[in-house]
Amino acid sequence: MRHNTVLRAAAAGIAALLTATACSTQRGEEDAATSADGACKGQQTTGITDKAIKLGGIYPMSGPASAYGTISKGIGAYFKYINAEKGGIDGRKVEFVVRDDGYQPPKAVEEARRLVEREKVFAVFQTLGTPSTAAVWDYLNQQKVPQPFVATGASVWGTDTKHPWTMGWQPSYVSESRVYANYLKENKPKAKVAVLFQNDDFGKDLLGGFKQAIKGSKVKVTAEESYEVTDPSVSAQMSNLARSKADVLLNITTPKFGSQALAADAKNTKWNPLHIVNNVSASTSVLKPVGFKNVQGVVSATYFKDPADPQWADDGEMKIYRRAMKKYAPDTDPSIQFNAYGWAVASSLHKALDAMKCPTREGLRDAIQKLKDVKVDMLLPGVTLTTGPKDRFPIETMQLTRFKGERWALFGEPLDTRKRFGPVTD
Repeated sequence: MRHNTVLRAAAAGIAALLTATACSTQRGEEDAATSADGACKGQQTTGITDKAIKLGGIYPMSGPASAYGTISKGIGAYFKYINAEKGGIDGRKVEFVVRDDGYQPPKAVEEARRLVEREKVFAVFQTLGTPSTAAVWDYLNQQKVPQPFVATGASVWGTDTKHPWTMGWQPSYVSESRVYANYLKENKPKAKVAVLFQNDDFGKDLLGGFKQAIKGSKVKVTAEESYEVTDPSVSAQMSNLARSKADVLLNITTPKFGSQALAADAKNTKWNPLHIVNNVSASTSVLKPVGFKNVQGVVSATYFKDPADPQWADDGEMKIYRRAMKKYAPDTDPSIQFNAYGWAVASSLHKALDAMKCPTREGLRDAIQKLKDVKVDMLLPGVTLTTGPKDRFPIETMQLTRFKGERWALFGEPLDTRKRFGPVTD
């Protein structure tokens, strides 16, 4: 997979921003840290006590990817619910500090340093986006600060072995691409695919995985158009793709551009491809501005329960989620999938914190690498968390979904891409 461009740029930014003083801060704290458990002595306890745990998160609350910012509302509601109604996590009340990077890697570095050096967080839980996460993981790993369950599916978070303090959560973009490739091979075996993709490691990762997964079949990529996250629109790219006359459009975009591509497809009545939109732009908040009548039949894939799907109306976890969102995040819509994503990933971190052998940063680092079929109630049935020394991809199962009426409807069976395609490798 091609990750070098973003990683080189991130390294350059970090070199300009980090200082020797920052690099030594946590080493001193690590030396001073002690624990009642002898096996935990010498490990870092910054940000955690017997009564409290402080977590930080970095999101694009502003800028071109601000639609993702509401994920923090779902996470915040989960922790407020746990604090108020469950006594915290193992008796510790959770403080969740959210910082805005505007989807700008240099700003992400600044905010990561603020969280570690000023806020003294236990872990930086969730940095959103491949560019921002790549910009900060060297720093966080140097400081030995856990960076669990980053909000990006780039396969590098699972294939890299030099950053043990960082791990992804959602299915990798390679795994997601395999689900779409498998669907086309079985249902449109001679498909001609036009691709719109974001010109960074996110877009290239999913596109590269798709091309690899269709090798040996008659499914072909016949047209490609990329865009920059700073572009005002993708109208020109969509016009070019329409001229390809492909019968499938693979839409690999972030929300702003996802809406634009869906709208452009709807307006072009002379081109009617099967439209596949990647999971990160599949929220109803992305589709609604286009008009639900204009996105009928669009296909995507998912791994967590859609709060807008009536099949989960009587689901125990969904009931708790809806009640908690109304009480602890009354300014946001619980039906938005990004909020449910936040709830699911916060619940996943809760499981990892419960599994720590030591209440330390090292304890969390080790716990997220030793998950075994962990059930998280907001995930789809059959989707669990599993990691190990040779498997750093917690979720690799997804199910196809099609937009029908005013919501997504699951179809087919969950696909375990580990079993179907083998491990994701670099």
